[in-house]
Amino acid sequence: MMKEKLVMVGNGMAGVRTIEEIIDRDPEKFDITIIGEEPYPNYNRIMLSNILQKKMTVEETILNDYAWYKEQGITLHNSDRVEEIDRDHKKVITKDGAVYEYDKLIMATGSTSFLLPIDGVKLDGVIGWRTIKDTEYIIEQARHYRKAVVIGGGLLGLECARGLLDQGMDVTVVHLAEWLMEMQLDRKAGDMLKADLEKQGMKFKLQGNTQEIIGDERVEAVRLSDGTVIETDLVVMAVGIRPVTKQARAAGLEIGRGIVVDDFMVTSDSNIYAVGECAEHNSKVYGLVAPLYEQGKVLADHITGRPTDGYHGSATFTSLKVSGCDLFSAGKIYEGEETRGIEVYNGIDNVYKKVFVEQGKVVGAVLYGDTEEGNRFYNMIKKGETIEEFTLVSLLHKAGEVDAISVAEMADDETICGCNGISKGQIVTAVHEKALTTVAEVTKHTKAGGSCGKCKGQIADLLAVTLGDAFNAGGPTGICECTELTRDQIVTQIRAKGLKTSKEVRNVLGWKNEGGCSKCRPAVNYYLNMVWPHEHEDEKDSRYANERFRANIQKDGTFSVIPQMQGGITNPDQLIKIGEVAKKYDVDLLKITGAQRIGLYGIKKDDLPKIWEELDMRSAAAYGKSTRSVKSCVGKAFCRFGTQYTSDLAIRLESTFEYIDTPHKFKMGVSGCPRSCVESGVKDFGIIGVENGFQIYIGGNGGTEVKAATLLTTVETEDEVIELCGAMMQYYRETGIYGERTAPWLERLGFEQVQEVLMDLEKRQELHARLMDANKDRQHEPWRNVIENENERKIFEVGRV
Repeated sequence: MMKEKLVMVGNGMAGVRTIEEIIDRDPEKFDITIIGEEPYPNYNRIMLSNILQKKMTVEETILNDYAWYKEQGITLHNSDRVEEIDRDHKKVITKDGAVYEYDKLIMATGSTSFLLPIDGVKLDGVIGWRTIKDTEYIIEQARHYRKAVVIGGGLLGLECARGLLDQGMDVTVVHLAEWLMEMQLDRKAGDMLKADLEKQGMKFKLQGNTQEIIGDERVEAVRLSDGTVIETDLVVMAVGIRPVTKQARAAGLEIGRGIVVDDFMVTSDSNIYAVGECAEHNSKVYGLVAPLYEQGKVLADHITGRPTDGYHGSATFTSLKVSGCDLFSAGKIYEGEETRGIEVYNGIDNVYKKVFVEQGKVVGAVLYGDTEEGNRFYNMIKKGETIEEFTLVSLLHKAGEVDAISVAEMADDETICGCNGISKGQIVTAVHEKALTTVAEVTKHTKAGGSCGKCKGQIADLLAVTLGDAFNAGGPTGICECTELTRDQIVTQIRAKGLKTSKEVRNVLGWKNEGGCSKCRPAVNYYLNMVWPHEHEDEKDSRYANERFRANIQKDGTFSVIPQMQGGITNPDQLIKIGEVAKKYDVDLLKITGAQRIGLYGIKKDDLPKIWEELDMRSAAAYGKSTRSVKSCVGKAFCRFGTQYTSDLAIRLESTFEYIDTPHKFKMGVSGCPRSCVESGVKDFGIIGVENGFQIYIGGNGGTEVKAATLLTTVETEDEVIELCGAMMQYYRETGIYGERTAPWLERLGFEQVQEVLMDLEKRQELHARLMDANKDRQHEPWRNVIENENERKIFEVGRV
């Protein structure tokens, strides 16, 4: 049987999802051709903000690569556009002159950015934001210019503004309404959003009516109706979208705001359909992905001959992809004669929730600061649930008295992934039928979590409930029993949601144990320090005992004191002072440590501050998960075999990188010749002096399982050694699992991957610079503050822990 010819105009998210649905229903029915104007395969337009905010690459946004089109037998003709639709002869003609005949035609032309019809709109540096090309242009402009104005304080405008901040620009948002996102948020939530964004550095001009863009050839300023002039180098308009209807209009199809369709997505021509942002259904055009995917399912049913009730509109929801600003909005969000609100505001945690009720049913919701219940309210809106059985307001219940509804208690028809319309039941069925054990596998087979990604935590919860131990074995392992989330998932969410405290991490990411445990508390504290080095205040209570007391606790409950001797070098004054203190406090043991330092052992906890005050010396890095003292030999200065001066380099390494937190202890050694008296070959970062410079070894660990380091490269100068060390340390900090030594880290990432990063000069310099910037406020001698601060000394009192 000959296949029908199906041609689709447009290669975007809604259109390609429709094709996927058609193939799922009847893979042999159509010979499919897709014509796309952009020079890319199908990509996730929702994630353009993540590219701008440096969270993703273009490649990571691709939903269906070129291989997928080939595997499905689809002819993709991109970097071209349809110029003419010949309905009489049922063919389309492209700008390049290609002609494609069709039996059925789907219009999925999407939309374009609406540009205000004002003077100056065509100047260089003025752009709408809709495509990868637009995003790349904006990023390029940010490399050369400093000031930006975003016109429009809606969802798209704020995500763009956050991205411009991340690109290093000074950003002002001009918005016509009285508060931000007025179509999705009420005034209270809008004001809270504005306050949080201002803390991030964003500037606002509300009730700002843009009258003119000023400049000769390039934009120089924006003039508002009240006379305000804002200097700028870049203007991004995010004031709405306009459906692309040019080809459909020219072909004589019925056009309103968009291409008019019936409940089955059929246009005024029975052989032509429209889906997505270009389609107008019941006088409404949708710009959010969830309704467009619902349209695609209906069209796929109809075109393959399956029974369908048709499309009857969608309940929409919105969430914002801006770090530190968690919000959710769905349905009707304004009170009226018949619509009333139930409102809760928690000023302590900056959480606002408002549910809108009409005739006893939930019709809308606005959540700010805590969006965990967003899916629950969205499901209630879709189902038209009444509020008869619910307590409307609850205040100051003890923890555990009122539990949030878990995925285990959700009905099978409740939505987990709102973007793709995937229910709990669909996911559970797929898990059982296809033996899925990871979130990635669920996304691949069901699409759940594949759009905005905010439901992946719930998918993980659902897998855990459905599979039990099989999920832990088959999927990524959580960092402890409090959570199923891995290190990468936690760090990603800390960045994406702007989480700044351990309490926020545990609450927002759904820890089973609200207080955390001894394993996850120090890990989360480390990840927060690493992600937000200047914003996060180190949580000392989350650190291990050695780090809290700035000393190593011994098996009898006493402590060790190890003064700093950079490079293992000391002087008579230091030795005399150490001896005097040891005599005065009757120190049990004086010992040369494995790192070539002098340790005083058997110190009582309450004596620690007094001993450090009398020593008046800096502390060696001898405790905690951080950079440690650098071991060295005498090198060329004294040794007849020495090829390089080692002591000075060891001192330089120690002073440059002292007190920097790392996933696990980070040891360094500098040997002056290949005899390697310092055992540089089993250091995290080992240096061996040779005639032509310094051999660099990485990933060596001593301990219960000795791992030899791997030769990375040979460099000529000490400056290169310092830069390589800093780059490796930062790469380890950013990618390492808390508690993971560099040997397993190197094995997990692969030596070739680490080598490629460290040997790339630009990446190496960027990593080293990030390390220096991140730790400029944290490199301080730990005991000075204890000695000078009475509150800091309290934990050393007898009876304190």
